[in-house]
Amino acid sequence: MASSPSHARTARRGVPVWLRVLIPAVLILGWLAAMGLGGPTFGRLSSVVSNDQTSFLPSSAESTEVQAVLTEFLGADEIPAIVVVAGQDDLDASALTAVDELQQAVVDIEGVVESSPVIPSDDGQAAQIVVLLDASGSSEQLTDSVEALRAEVADAGLGEGVEVAVTGPAGFSADIGAAFAGIDGILLLVALGAVFVILVIVYRSPLLPVLVLLTSVAALCLAILVVFGLAQAGVLTLSGQTQGILFILVVGAATDYALLYTARFREALGETRSRWQATLRSLRGSAEPIVASGGTVIAGLLCLLLSDLVSNQQLGPVAAIGIAASILAGLTLLPALLLAFGRVAFWPFAPTPERPRTKPAGKGLWGGVARLVDRRTRTVWIATAVVLGIGALGVTQLQADGVPSSEFVVGESEARDGQALLSAHFPGGSGSPTQIVVPEADQDSVADAVAGIDGVESVTVVSEDSPSGTIPLPVDPASPFAAATPTVVDGTVLLQATLADAPDSDAAQEAVREVRDGAHAASPDAAVGGATATAIDTNDASSRDRGLIIPIVLAVISLILMLLLRSIVAAVLLLATTVLSYYTALGVGAVLLGWLGIPAMDPSVPLFAFVFLVALGVDYNIFLMTRVREEVGRLGHRAGVLKGLRVTGGVITSAGVVLAATFAALGVIPVLFLLQLAIIVALGVLIDTTLVRSLLVPALALEIGPKTWWPSKLARERSDAEERTPETARVES
Repeated sequence: MASSPSHARTARRGVPVWLRVLIPAVLILGWLAAMGLGGPTFGRLSSVVSNDQTSFLPSSAESTEVQAVLTEFLGADEIPAIVVVAGQDDLDASALTAVDELQQAVVDIEGVVESSPVIPSDDGQAAQIVVLLDASGSSEQLTDSVEALRAEVADAGLGEGVEVAVTGPAGFSADIGAAFAGIDGILLLVALGAVFVILVIVYRSPLLPVLVLLTSVAALCLAILVVFGLAQAGVLTLSGQTQGILFILVVGAATDYALLYTARFREALGETRSRWQATLRSLRGSAEPIVASGGTVIAGLLCLLLSDLVSNQQLGPVAAIGIAASILAGLTLLPALLLAFGRVAFWPFAPTPERPRTKPAGKGLWGGVARLVDRRTRTVWIATAVVLGIGALGVTQLQADGVPSSEFVVGESEARDGQALLSAHFPGGSGSPTQIVVPEADQDSVADAVAGIDGVESVTVVSEDSPSGTIPLPVDPASPFAAATPTVVDGTVLLQATLADAPDSDAAQEAVREVRDGAHAASPDAAVGGATATAIDTNDASSRDRGLIIPIVLAVISLILMLLLRSIVAAVLLLATTVLSYYTALGVGAVLLGWLGIPAMDPSVPLFAFVFLVALGVDYNIFLMTRVREEVGRLGHRAGVLKGLRVTGGVITSAGVVLAATFAALGVIPVLFLLQLAIIVALGVLIDTTLVRSLLVPALALEIGPKTWWPSKLARERSDAEERTPETARVES
């Protein structure tokens, strides 16, 4: 029995029509289900977020050792909030009465464990109350307790001319928590809005940007669903900054991969009428660079697992999950959506074989860039390298030695204002002492050594018998503390040293380093912790991480590039230009931040910027060079490089603008770390896509010639002198 013509056509094409409909339908429905499950998780993610700095320190850190035993000395897991009241002159009787009433009222607030008596200042102009809050719950619960305390303080009626604020470790923690409060709302809206506007400008289509953003949101929903499950199970520890970086990274990366696939699909629609054939061609052309570039980013991010800091360690797998979700969405959901909508997605500028919507060879912006690189090869790469080198000189202005905790929040901070009030009338370290765990037998020798250090106001020892909870050292036999005995846990006691300076100041850090030296000299088994010691250990660990992780990331990415491009020379070229781009971004960013008056940065900012810029910069390298390699095999080296530049220039630059815009959106979260990271990464991505990928890499590839591909067989092509002809210079498509 003879086959019908339609049956014959189906057989020749290999895939039945019904299957071509079923495959995209199943993929779209599957992703909609993932969005339905992951979408509601956005609002719940903050419940598994912790912004407590001590929870991210390595177990070997000295401050971590102290933190681990504090509850045994102090009872419940508590964190102090300090209510500070200050007048322009001496506090009068009515103000002091109101402060006493406030002290009695705060103990009834939910989350308050206990409160100290009112502590007047020596100058008579201020008073403080140390309020211990329950720190065993989530960051949200702690923030709610601080906000309730602040509301009570605001209603205390302390009179005209009296300033009042809630500060201390709990106050700073609440301010940071409040700064991150909009991370799953305003951050996403700003990022998605910026991407949508850019996509409308790039594609001049009302529907295609919606499909691309739907792909990005679907990838984010899947990533959030996985990360939330792992954090809830205790496998991952999530911080607010990790949450923000995850959101931005997924939206930016998924959009980049979508742009690469969309460019291939539009190109294919201009060559064939079949949406199915266009989809197959697009997947063949884009799957390798998307998987390779995404895999490179994942490999770079996973190098963060080698960090000493738990916060850095956790960012690696969290961000890697986000990139994996972006790859999956870019190679399944978007192709399914574009297959379903076809040319309608590009309306009103839909490509057809009669109207491919692609400019002839040598025409348009990127045709002009290709001609410039072709005709002025050496001038282009030398001039570009000099410009980048000048920008990199700004690295000498970099101040990545740490930021005071009072500066973590950009803009208003009640805790910061309260700390200034406290330091004006009390020792700066009041309410946030440096804690020293020492063997009982070494108590006096360590206390004497610490008390003699400049910057230490007083030393006490924790005691359950004491009305105030501590005994001042040395003990005065005539004092009411003489009968009290120190609390002993496993043969150790807890000393508390009050510093003269604010606990997050450089002077306090210098004093704590001297405290450690003195305590260790008096007792080798002493361990020094507290807020200032935690900041020191965090900064030291971040500095060690930079020296360890950066070379490993470079080695891993070099190996991946060599395997992907089958070329040692090309891999070295691409990595060297990416590193140069990173240092230029860091240098320009350091100068810009200095002009903005915020030069000091956390030591982890350059590390994170390096991982993101090098990994994402290699992303664009792969987008460019995989296409160049494809064209070189058909056209020869020079024509292939120029053709690859011409056809990828638009998509790479568009992807760079999108990624820069998404990272810039981090600036809407008033956290200094994220603001600085946003500025440096956004600058780096723009520098990379507009100068490095468009000018420096193609020009160097032409300067080196076919040897760019050594030791692969492409390196054995004819020389540039033999290859170049008038036809080649036209960069024929």
